[in-house]
Amino acid sequence: MSRLSSRKQLGALVGAVVLVGAGGWIAGTQVHSPADAAAAHSAPKAGPVTVAVQRQSLVATVVASGSVEFASPRPLALAGAVGTGATAVGGAEGAEQRITKAPVAGKEIKEGDVLMAVNGRPVFALSGSVPMYRGLGPGASGDDVKQLQSALRRLGFDPGSISGNYRQGTASAVTSWYTSKGYEAQKPSADDEQQLGQLQQAVSAAQQTLLTTTSTSTSGGGSETSTDTGTDADTDSSAEGGANTPAPQSSTDTRIHQLQLDSARKSLDMANSALSTFQASYGTKVPAGEVVFFPKLPVRLNKVTVKTGDTATGPIGTVTSSDLEVQAVVPGADAELLRKGMAVELTTTDGKKAQGRLTALGADAVSSTPATGDSEGGEGDEGSEGTAAEGAAADTSDAPVQLRISVPSTGALATEAEAAVKVTIKIGASDGEVLVVPLAAIRTSSDGNVRVQVERGGKLSAVQVTVGLSAAGLVEVKPTSGTLEQGDKVVVGT
Repeated sequence: MSRLSSRKQLGALVGAVVLVGAGGWIAGTQVHSPADAAAAHSAPKAGPVTVAVQRQSLVATVVASGSVEFASPRPLALAGAVGTGATAVGGAEGAEQRITKAPVAGKEIKEGDVLMAVNGRPVFALSGSVPMYRGLGPGASGDDVKQLQSALRRLGFDPGSISGNYRQGTASAVTSWYTSKGYEAQKPSADDEQQLGQLQQAVSAAQQTLLTTTSTSTSGGGSETSTDTGTDADTDSSAEGGANTPAPQSSTDTRIHQLQLDSARKSLDMANSALSTFQASYGTKVPAGEVVFFPKLPVRLNKVTVKTGDTATGPIGTVTSSDLEVQAVVPGADAELLRKGMAVELTTTDGKKAQGRLTALGADAVSSTPATGDSEGGEGDEGSEGTAAEGAAADTSDAPVQLRISVPSTGALATEAEAAVKVTIKIGASDGEVLVVPLAAIRTSSDGNVRVQVERGGKLSAVQVTVGLSAAGLVEVKPTSGTLEQGDKVVVGT
């Protein structure tokens, strides 16, 4: 038993030694020196990075983000005071100008509509290129009177001839127009009526003075026909009749009477002239603040900066046309590729598409507010060959350039005012499918030749090419020396 036990102990000992040795060998294989570790993690041998040549169609575009806005914004303000009751308010005369009915943002205004009310008086919108800059009334003449007459006729109130002269026919048409809108036309004020009465009295007084002076001159003229015979009888007879016969007048008296007569006549002429001048402007008027002329109607009240109770001086808000446009900004380098009249694709955030046209670049696109007398801006420029350098004074820098894009048919953008849209402008397209390589594959040598490096069978060879249209990081190439085919590998880096 003791011998068997000794053998078992020896076997266990040998097994333990074997296990320890195996463990040491395994651990030894997992331990590396720093040099071995560096060698195991060294980078592979450098080689060229290649991309396959492709054959496809290319479309070059300029892409930007834009915002949808209403076109032709212009500030809204009154040209002067409105009337109030039967009194024209002007300067220090009458009550302060207070808004009694404020304009409503978003409302569309057509010709003849009431924009707002001031002191209970209407402010009308009319179509015309000449801005309202004065009150219009009897005696006035000019292009502003002519466009008022034309507007009255369009609204169905006949002013008579469209002559540019404000006469009784125009006054009657204005009265009918105001009445149709529930307002009273601006009649002569109390001050006007008082002044008319004073002028009429002045004429009457001058007439009376002339009649008195004429009568005095006539009654004194009989002495000029009497004669002195030099006899006592004649003298006595003259003395007896002296009570009924005017005494002879001297030449000095005659001259005084003539001066008085001339003065009376001149005073009457002046009084009549003053009365005629005043009467020429006396009657129904259109105060300067009661009409706003717009180059094109309808317009849309885009923004309103006043409320009921505010004074009606200064800016009232902004009006736009009902048309939509898109404002966008592109880098200067992209702007140099653009021309007025280019077609534009507009895409909303939910994928709806609409078509537009590039109508202005640079400074021309900053504001579409037309100058007085101009039509709504930009439309006449379609198809022109203006560039960013012409319209925006753009240089070769990458400074941002403003774009304005008209939307002839709002379509998908009808409800997208103030929304963001993607702007895509096509500037060129390849003639069908062409060979294309990444721009990184193009190499230009010192002599100006353009080439690409092609890897075939592990070897590199240079192929001279000409380049064409580029888009989306790709460029069209045509081999001029050597061969280049679809699928060839061109070097784009190492």
